[in-house]
Amino acid sequence: MSTPNSSLRQRPGKEKSKGLANGSKSSDEFLDIKYRQIQEEQAPKDLDYKIALAVITILAFVTRFIGISHPDEVVFDEVHFGKFASYYLQRTYFFDVHPPFGKLLFAFIGWVVGYDGHFLFDNIGESYIANNVDYVAFRSVPAFLGALTVVVVYMIMWESGYSLPACILASGLILFDNSHVGQTRLILLDATLVFFMSLSVYSYIRFYKQRHEPFGRKWWKWLLLTGFNMSCVISTKYVGTFIFVTIGWAVLIDLWDLLNVDRKGGAIDLVTFGKHFAARAVGLIIIPFFFYLFWFQVHFAVLTRSGPGDDFMTPEFQETLSDNLMHQASIDILYGDNIVLRHKDTKTYLHSHPDKYPLRYDDGRISSQGQQVTGYPFNDTNNEWQILPNTPLPDETVFGTPVKNGDVVKLRHVVTNTMLLTHDVASPGFPTNQEFTTVSIDDAAARRHNDTLFEIKLEQGKKAAPFKSKSGQFKLIHFPSKVAMWTHTSPLPEWAFKQAEINGNKNSQQSSNIWYVDDIPSIPADSPRLHKEAKKIKTLPFLVKYFELQRAMFFHNNALTASHPYASQPFEWPFLLRGVSFWTQESTKQQIYFLGNPIGYWITSALLAVLAGVLGADQLSLRRGVDALDRRTRSRLYNSTGFFFICWAAHYFPFYLMGRQLFLHHYLPAHLASCLVTGALVEFIFSVDPQLDEETAASINAKKDKAASKLPEKARRAFHKGKGSLLGTWIATIVILSVVLYGFYFFSPLTYGWPGLTPQQVNARKWLFYELHFAK
Repeated sequence: MSTPNSSLRQRPGKEKSKGLANGSKSSDEFLDIKYRQIQEEQAPKDLDYKIALAVITILAFVTRFIGISHPDEVVFDEVHFGKFASYYLQRTYFFDVHPPFGKLLFAFIGWVVGYDGHFLFDNIGESYIANNVDYVAFRSVPAFLGALTVVVVYMIMWESGYSLPACILASGLILFDNSHVGQTRLILLDATLVFFMSLSVYSYIRFYKQRHEPFGRKWWKWLLLTGFNMSCVISTKYVGTFIFVTIGWAVLIDLWDLLNVDRKGGAIDLVTFGKHFAARAVGLIIIPFFFYLFWFQVHFAVLTRSGPGDDFMTPEFQETLSDNLMHQASIDILYGDNIVLRHKDTKTYLHSHPDKYPLRYDDGRISSQGQQVTGYPFNDTNNEWQILPNTPLPDETVFGTPVKNGDVVKLRHVVTNTMLLTHDVASPGFPTNQEFTTVSIDDAAARRHNDTLFEIKLEQGKKAAPFKSKSGQFKLIHFPSKVAMWTHTSPLPEWAFKQAEINGNKNSQQSSNIWYVDDIPSIPADSPRLHKEAKKIKTLPFLVKYFELQRAMFFHNNALTASHPYASQPFEWPFLLRGVSFWTQESTKQQIYFLGNPIGYWITSALLAVLAGVLGADQLSLRRGVDALDRRTRSRLYNSTGFFFICWAAHYFPFYLMGRQLFLHHYLPAHLASCLVTGALVEFIFSVDPQLDEETAASINAKKDKAASKLPEKARRAFHKGKGSLLGTWIATIVILSVVLYGFYFFSPLTYGWPGLTPQQVNARKWLFYELHFAK
């Protein structure tokens, strides 16, 4: 399955007249040549297509832009992507799991309209009007791209040689789909993703249609445009990888066909094949990768000030940002200092108090009954620990010397005058992890010295690098057992005042083992250690920053596994079993509920199954010696409709492998592909070919009759239902779009957020598992 046939406006081959004259061509080849001649003759009749395109374009912009100013409040994930646009305009560093291209588009529009980024979109429901935000300009970006997506879908079908009703049907399913409309009216990334995904498919079809004139100007233009569009997809969201799978599959089949010595048009030598391979590798892999890197370069160039994203990055990265308080306040830590340790992820302080662990836990396990070591959310004197050298008794002769990366140290709890240790006793909450406790200085010196030894292991920095407060992020590794000090968010029971558990994590490489020194309270206020010159902003090579950001993005993206009330699984999407609540307003009973058009979703999903059945039946028939389709029809079915089906599968099935949170909007690219399949398959079912004259259509039907005569009676009747005319395609298109339009209108109050619905009207729309508000 490569790409749709290039039947429309295709230049005829020079051998056609000769074949027609001497009758040497087979009936299949004769029909194929005749078909292309008719297409050439009827090319001037594109006016109908253009008129339909104009109407669809107007409707697309109307459905996306009408009432776009409502609601004048922050809606759903606008809290994220609106905020990111503000951070760009403030040049304040932030962190997000998505690449920067789509967010940079929002920031660019904000800059164009003169917005200064003063509003941070903190809460759903905050007023844009009260905060003087030109939010309509931001929403216009996805609305504009969403409207153009409908146009591109129409153009994909047109360029693939489909009939006018098939083009209208495929684009109409997108035009009147509530999920596509709803997602393109808000400050969200999916409109950008879906638009460039569709544009990638379109540009690759245009490139494939130039295959008879390789390495020409148009051939290179469409190849490079395909690569650029693909780079925009993956630069918006990493699920954009799926478009590379789609186009990559088509390219591999195309290259495989070029190696065939019996291919139509003649074989090519291996040198020419190497040129084809290299051109596609450059145009579809290398150049897109450089465009993808370019947006990260812009990202780093714009975000030069310290901001909320600092904590996700290493100290070295943070030193490249201006106004970074962590580095301005960092101080070398000396032996004998009292320090306050804080966990990077949970922000809890390492804490201890005189209370003991209970003798038995609720599950019956026995503890050491040692002094509790916990994580405390507030800073107080019980959070102070003195850092000491690794001698049995404190050696004050080394006090005042710097602590270095890799040093083995001891920590004394200042208030209770006890030494921190961990040992082979199960922790309260994790039986597989070690308990942390403290013991007296005498006991530690006499019997437990090794248990009190910990290694300072900085996340970044060479061996013996200075250990600093604030910027010195580190793991505290127990020297004998090699477990790392760790904490988490689940609180301990009442006997520990519901404070956080501290334990020894046997997975010392886990990134959540990171701590830092938040304060050194033992330094006098007039100490010269506190008076330092302003630090110069450092620089890092682009690739160093890029790879560090990639590691953080992929880690946090994979960590999005927590349950969400509106999350859904991939098997629910084709059947539209549930949606997502975006926004509600109690006073007017208005709500925005992200939901597709159920009728459209069910039709496209059903026809995906029909296509699978048709392909399976055709293959089975061929195995039994029954050729029910002429060559051109089969080529269109596999190469064009099959290509759309591969596009759907590549954008759908990979989600079954993901462990992160998933929502209905993840299905939008696959849904677009299913609409292409629907338009193509309806034409296949209801029309022989809209462009053929009666004589040629009769010839094709005669061949089909002959093939069908070999089938059993029931199968023959079913087969003959596939024959028809353009009228059948028109009727099917009108019927399908009529019911789809009804579904769009019926659910439009949930898509646009107006008008408000009565409880009876809400309940009438509670199909399947739709969790709608104001039903009572």
